[in-house]
Amino acid sequence: MSPTDDPEGGRLEVIALPGIPEVERGADLGALLATALRETPGAWPPGDDAVLVVTQKVVSKAEGAVVDLETVTPRADALAWARAWDRDARQIEVVLREARRIVRMEHGVLITETPHGFVCANGGVDASNVGPGSGHLVTLLPVDPDRSAAGIRAAIRERTGLDLPVIVSDSFGRPWRLGITDVAIGLSGLAPLQDLRGAPDADGRVMRTTVRAVADQIASAAELAMGKTSGRPAALVRGAGARRAEAGIRDALMPAEQDLFR
Repeated sequence: MSPTDDPEGGRLEVIALPGIPEVERGADLGALLATALRETPGAWPPGDDAVLVVTQKVVSKAEGAVVDLETVTPRADALAWARAWDRDARQIEVVLREARRIVRMEHGVLITETPHGFVCANGGVDASNVGPGSGHLVTLLPVDPDRSAAGIRAAIRERTGLDLPVIVSDSFGRPWRLGITDVAIGLSGLAPLQDLRGAPDADGRVMRTTVRAVADQIASAAELAMGKTSGRPAALVRGAGARRAEAGIRDALMPAEQDLFR
């Protein structure tokens, strides 16, 4: 797809995949997703322009990136912060352990930079949708989300013969806006960005700064169909016009020298 192309036909289709059972450590997530793709009406065959979006939560659970809070002893700083803001000190301790850098701790909000280079609330540590252990379990981000996406892609290719690009998504806040939106935290088989710099806009003016966050936009579109409480942790997205490429999520991260919030 060239920098000036639009999505085919100006149409986007998102199909959430139901029927995926509760995912536990060691689950063959690729096999579960391949089955869901085949059994979901309208999802099979995916097509050449399709991308599979899978939520971080099921990836983390399958990979065992889960912490039992009953095994965590909080440090003094975590205890003090938790008392001040009515938080679980054990979860705060896990966030601090996972942080490469503390970006901000104010007004009950804890923003950290993860080892992956993501800047997000609570370092991606999450107590929601953890399954039967809800209340004392939290999930961490996958150690290497690109590797996770590549593993799912390879497993689906092995079972179906189709090479389907994969995005691992998670919900992030944004500095200038209220609310959360899903973004890509790992990917395999597609370029995360579409660089339109140097291409003409609809009026013929040359665009000088426009770089579309295609992988993030696909992740956000998928979340609208998956929802947060429906038990549908994956979705197929067609028509987004993502460019096939062997890339990684670091290609989409802001370089430190350009980070105005650092």
